Amino acid sequence: MWDFLVPVCVSDLVKTGGINQYVVQDVVSPKQLPSHLNGFKAALRSQGPLCILEHFDTCYSVLKHCHTVDLNVKEDTLELLIQVVSGLSVSLPALLLNASLSAPDRKEQLNAVKMSVFLLCKLAEIIESDSYRQSIVTAPSKGSKKGKAAGEGLLQWDSERETVLQALIQLLQLDIRSLWSLSLVEEEFISCVTCCCYKLLENPTINHVKSKSTRDAIIHLLGVQVKKYNHLLGASVKVIQLLQHLEQLSSVCAQAVAVWSTEYGVKAIVGEVMREIGQKSSEELAREGSGVKAFSSFLSELATLVPDIMIPNISVLLTHLEGESPSMRVAVCEVLGEVLVKVLSGDGLDESGKADRDRFMDTLQEHLHDVHSHVRSRVLQVYTRIVNSKALPLNRYSEVMGLTVGRLMDKSVNVVKSAIQLLAAFIAHNPYSCKLSSADLKTPLEKETARLRELREKLQANAPVFESYGLENMSGHYGYTGGYASKKTSSNLISSVPMCSFFSAGPDQDVSENREDLPLTPQKEGVEGGGKDGVEDSELKKQEMLVQYLRDTESFALQVEAAIAVINSMLYWKTTSVVQEAVQFCVTVCEFSVANSLTGVRKMLPLVWSTDATIKDAVVQAYRRLYLNPQGDSTRAKAQTLVDSLSELMVDASLGTIQCLEEIVSVLPFSGILPMVQVLWERFTGKRETSSLHRRAAVLLLGMAARAEREVVLSNLDTLCSVALAEKVTEDFLLARDSVITVCNITDHQAKGAPFRLPQDHQLFTCLTRAIAEGTDTYDPHWQSFMEQAVRLIYFLAESPDQICSCLLQRCSRLLLDQIAEGGVMSTNKDVGQADCLSLAQLLSLCGCVAFWQVSHLERSVSSELRRRRGETEEREEKAKGPSSKAKVSANESSVEEELGLMGASADDTEAELIRKICETELLADENLLCSFLPLLVRVCSSPGRYSHPQLTAAACLALSQFMMISPSVCEEHIRLLFTVLERSSLPIVRANAIIALGDLTVRFPNILEPWTQNLYTRLSDENPSVRQTAVTVLTQLVLKDVLKVKGHVSEVAVLLIDPQTHIANLALNFFNELASKDNAIYNLLPDIISRLSDPERGMNEQDFYTIMKQLFSYITKERQTESLVEKLCQRFRTAKTERQWCDLAVSLSLLSMCERGLKRLQECWECYSDKLTETGVYQPLLSITAKLRRGAKPQLKAQVEEFEKRLTAVHTRGLENVESPEMEEENRPEGTGPSQNTPPHTPLPNKARVSRPRRGPHTLFLSWILVHFLCQ
Repeated sequence: MWDFLVPVCVSDLVKTGGINQYVVQDVVSPKQLPSHLNGFKAALRSQGPLCILEHFDTCYSVLKHCHTVDLNVKEDTLELLIQVVSGLSVSLPALLLNASLSAPDRKEQLNAVKMSVFLLCKLAEIIESDSYRQSIVTAPSKGSKKGKAAGEGLLQWDSERETVLQALIQLLQLDIRSLWSLSLVEEEFISCVTCCCYKLLENPTINHVKSKSTRDAIIHLLGVQVKKYNHLLGASVKVIQLLQHLEQLSSVCAQAVAVWSTEYGVKAIVGEVMREIGQKSSEELAREGSGVKAFSSFLSELATLVPDIMIPNISVLLTHLEGESPSMRVAVCEVLGEVLVKVLSGDGLDESGKADRDRFMDTLQEHLHDVHSHVRSRVLQVYTRIVNSKALPLNRYSEVMGLTVGRLMDKSVNVVKSAIQLLAAFIAHNPYSCKLSSADLKTPLEKETARLRELREKLQANAPVFESYGLENMSGHYGYTGGYASKKTSSNLISSVPMCSFFSAGPDQDVSENREDLPLTPQKEGVEGGGKDGVEDSELKKQEMLVQYLRDTESFALQVEAAIAVINSMLYWKTTSVVQEAVQFCVTVCEFSVANSLTGVRKMLPLVWSTDATIKDAVVQAYRRLYLNPQGDSTRAKAQTLVDSLSELMVDASLGTIQCLEEIVSVLPFSGILPMVQVLWERFTGKRETSSLHRRAAVLLLGMAARAEREVVLSNLDTLCSVALAEKVTEDFLLARDSVITVCNITDHQAKGAPFRLPQDHQLFTCLTRAIAEGTDTYDPHWQSFMEQAVRLIYFLAESPDQICSCLLQRCSRLLLDQIAEGGVMSTNKDVGQADCLSLAQLLSLCGCVAFWQVSHLERSVSSELRRRRGETEEREEKAKGPSSKAKVSANESSVEEELGLMGASADDTEAELIRKICETELLADENLLCSFLPLLVRVCSSPGRYSHPQLTAAACLALSQFMMISPSVCEEHIRLLFTVLERSSLPIVRANAIIALGDLTVRFPNILEPWTQNLYTRLSDENPSVRQTAVTVLTQLVLKDVLKVKGHVSEVAVLLIDPQTHIANLALNFFNELASKDNAIYNLLPDIISRLSDPERGMNEQDFYTIMKQLFSYITKERQTESLVEKLCQRFRTAKTERQWCDLAVSLSLLSMCERGLKRLQECWECYSDKLTETGVYQPLLSITAKLRRGAKPQLKAQVEEFEKRLTAVHTRGLENVESPEMEEENRPEGTGPSQNTPPHTPLPNKARVSRPRRGPHTLFLSWILVHFLCQ
């Protein structure tokens, strides 16, 4: 009988072969194929799978005409071939067990197997290619009939693909090798199956979830080939090829290799693939298309699946750690990490395992300092996984922790993020304690150390020859030579002394008292039969372990505290992801009660106003996790816990902190706030005994709740007045102030209708006016803040607030006059009495506050009410006109809309003019009460000698500025006086208040204040830090809001970059950071700043100038700006008069990010600075420019740089007059001669015997002449 040989190419079957070799005789035409397939189907039913021997040509014809036959023909053929293969897998087992099977029958079965497998695999490859092609061609035509038909065919093949694979698996799992002679399966047969599998793996959708069953079937079919048919080497080579050309298959290949090594027991495949990858050189991996990313992903994925099998061959990968590919270094480090987590962890390691673990740990630590930031980041992530899995040996905690803290300073944002994550993991999974406060650990450590000292002294007294276990010998007990922080170790330590006792024990309670009834740690060497000495020896060992444990815990806590300081500064970075990680870290350290952890929690609070929704949400979630997630059995218990948490934040909180907390609480649903309202009222009213601080916190929290529901406060307004604003108000003005702030929150719920106002005779205003009046002679330091909030509330809530405040001013004035009359006539004394000064200061503060809020009331409340009433009137008139008027309006729509627009604008202007007229003529009219106070304010401010009381001066100055807000005429009349107070006052508080007031006046009346701008900048150099801080804050706001034009005075802000006060320097830095966001602002200012700072009269030292300029030049990033600045600075060499100015200009040039165009411009301006090069201060900075340009420069640019450097050096060493320019050399060279070819160009060396001196300029000669003339006389 003939033999069927699996061909390399399908067309080889029609060629004449060797003896008894099967050759296709009849290639059926496409038209005849359906009828022949019907015959094949009938034969299959009657004869079984061996009919393939007779109908092979029919199936071959389908392969031959695959591009022309219909899809239905291919599907029918595929179905028949699947039945043949499945039939063979059913019939063969019995035949294979039959030892008497004749040779012809065996050959017949073999031919049937080879023919059916060959046809099925080739047809599957063809249909796979067709389906992929159709998916590409029909992808854009979604919804079309053609696209739907193609999609249906593709979907059908997706379901049939797995059926084909399962049929092949069932057949090849049988021991069909016995059908071949000597059981040697021919390579072509194996390749036929494996090529089909690899072809299917190349499908782009093989990674999808829906393809999982197909993917698994391919892997198992290849696993059969690897195990039974010697495909190990072929599979390893093919895996490498797939990774090189199809990067998306890295995960599939890793899964396949893992299955082959575990389920099929072919572990050698892992070593083969690892050796193939390990033998790749750096040059190969550097080439494009080398598959380095796929190799990296493959190794990482494989390590997660079979790390134990990779260990014997891991050495072949270590060579890549020294290679140039960062991806491969990452992969090897991740492999090491997985091995450490899943294999080399725990206490049961032998000596070899411990050695491998330490070697791998050392390797990872080395790559924390890798040159590539991606490698450093991923190694930190590997350590995070190790720490989270509790696989890091205890003796490495301190070292790795220190390295991680160092990575917080990394230039790469990703490295910093990974370092923060690792530090958070260290804290969350630390083996030491649930509380990590070095301060709390200090006391128990001292006590236990003293106890250890006593035990040693006692043992030494009893047995002088005794050799104790020193702390250096603790490795066997505490895990310092490869030990591991296991539960067993922790339990031994805790059985000795419970950690809770370190934090629950009072300061006078000995920790040792808590452990009298505790079982001893099972250290029994020497105890049995050792008597008393053995017991003491065991006690000493346990004490040494405990002391070492406490020392390590303290060391760990100190490292965490050091990291906190660094990470807190990252909360305001511009990188959102870093800020998010920093916020999460702050939450983690706060949960573990680390010292100074609340600093970061409070510092991140203002981020709730961030424009970045991600950052805002992170802060809200952090506070919700820390403070707004109460624990308790009942609703009231949870409310009590929530109130306690929020109260702790509110205690001693600043106004800014309170506003931030309001925003966070407002995010909560009202249903979450409602249960705590009752608890808050109980605290505020004193039903539950609590401190005054917590009462104030309670009333402020009620105000926050009132923002969500006004009735929370409005329905209890009488209670609030009786508790905080009644007769005892003078005893606690802070509680009264916070209560007023809470009431103000009910005004934030203005509806579209009439504004919410309370009647003038309401109890609230009666209490407020009485409290303000009684407080004018109490001299309470908190009365001022209460008064300001109370007046604000009156203008917000009262009907006719001006009448209430007028009566209040009269009442307070009468009280002051009565007080003066009782104490004597004021005019008879040169100085006003102490008490009278304080009362007068408080009266002036009150009148200034009333003046300010009166203007605000007119411009906001009155103006908005006029607009509302006008709108209602127009709406009524519009309704009264009826439908006929609407028809006319629609006929002339455009003209009427335009007219209405003009009418609206005119009405707004009329209202604004009315308000302005009232402020100008009526507020300070003779019949108005405020007019009576203005002369007094002017008198106090203009007579500092007579009115020298600090509080009175400060109050008068502030009140005068508030009066100046009323109208331009008042401002213009007294502006000179206010600036005089700003410059001549000896009180820092007065100068600071004046700056703030002038900032407000600049916003309100910019034209009046514009000539006085220079006087504002002068305060930037004030001797008092608080005044400088106020000045830079105010000017920053004015400049960034475009109220003030940025002029040359901004150099005074630049000087603050080196202010000794860090917070002032940070404010100046923030000013320039914001200014840099404006187009070309700093670029336009730089030349003038340089001129002012390098002015000899200023006397700034060189280091300070360098520090300032380095920061300012960092904002110059555009090439055109650099080029232009080079030219401008070079031109200034001509006008600079002193050597110091030359040096400053040269330093400025060296700080620019010089480019090729900048160098060209520098060379073009050679004449501007060449005569100054003899000065070292000019030469060295310019020489540093060439050093920067030489790094990474192209050969052409490098040549230009070297030529320029030689030119600089020549002029510096010999002087400009001794160095001929290239043009002069060309002119002086004889005709017909060229430059010497034998003498290489060289830089002339300086003459050591002669010191090069700079040329004498006219100023130097003039000074020399004066000196000679003076000596002659």
